[in-house]
Amino acid sequence: MPPELRTRYLGLELRSPLVASAGPHTGDLDTLARLEDAGAGAVVLPSLFEEQIEREELATHGVLEAGAGTFAEAPGGWFPHVQDYNTGPDRYLTLLEQARERLAIPVIASLNATTSGGWVRYARLLQQAGADALELNVYRVEAGADRTGRDVEAEVLELVGDVRASIDIPLAVKLSPYWSALGSFAPAVVDAGADGLVLFNRFMQPDLDLDTLTVAPRASLSGPDDVRLPLRWIALLHGRVRASLAASGGVHDAGAAAKLLLAGADVVMATSAVLREGAGWFAAAEAGLLAWMAEREYESVGQLRGSVSHRTAEDPRAFERANYVRTLKSWAAPLPGNRS
Repeated sequence: MPPELRTRYLGLELRSPLVASAGPHTGDLDTLARLEDAGAGAVVLPSLFEEQIEREELATHGVLEAGAGTFAEAPGGWFPHVQDYNTGPDRYLTLLEQARERLAIPVIASLNATTSGGWVRYARLLQQAGADALELNVYRVEAGADRTGRDVEAEVLELVGDVRASIDIPLAVKLSPYWSALGSFAPAVVDAGADGLVLFNRFMQPDLDLDTLTVAPRASLSGPDDVRLPLRWIALLHGRVRASLAASGGVHDAGAAAKLLLAGADVVMATSAVLREGAGWFAAAEAGLLAWMAEREYESVGQLRGSVSHRTAEDPRAFERANYVRTLKSWAAPLPGNRS
């Protein structure tokens, strides 16, 4: 009998721990169906960004208000409020509704939030549209000098609490690794209302164009070595937070998925590998994972999950600073041109 791949994530039953994370490919209905057919245990739709909503609402507001000052009887507030038109998330909600109707696997909506307030409304709309769960993508760069780390953390915790209070479906929070004390902040996010943590979001950084002397966006896909960052923190947090753990970043093959499950992940999310190889990546990764589990006589994902986490590893210090010196000493190759 082949090993059992079923797992639970955010309280949802998944046929497989391999999940299609948010990306351009999950914004197309036909592609979502192909991902399901290839074996994805769940799909996360692309993030609905605050900037997109604001831009669309401002554009619509400008059209509605055009000419309002022409008539004395038509003050600025004469036209209907732009919220009544639901312009920002309309296309996203349509995709969500269609995906929920067409797919049998869980469909997780994603919000890229930076502030409270209006985001509570959008969270409710996504729930009403049929999302099985909501992923709150906390991606932010604090460039100002007037805000402390404590200020930022407090704001994020308030945001999570506000969204949690506004919906009944499971809530995951997707974090970056760049918090001063993630080991403390992650449990605080769970205490604020998160049912799960996704570690980590892809940190996009700008570049400079030397020809135009302008700041240029550069989208780069992850590489296999990127898996080490979520691997470490999944291992450190497993058993220490009362929440599901999803690993994201650097998952390019069945071996990476196995490592993350051993460290304590409930699910493993992939984007870059799928963008490179297509939906068939899931079938290949599932076959590889099943073969690896069968070879080592693992009967289920539940049996292997967390068996090499920080709490259960033979050398827990390997996940901490003690591994730093060992890693540096592991490089023994001479410099190019030097005689060995």
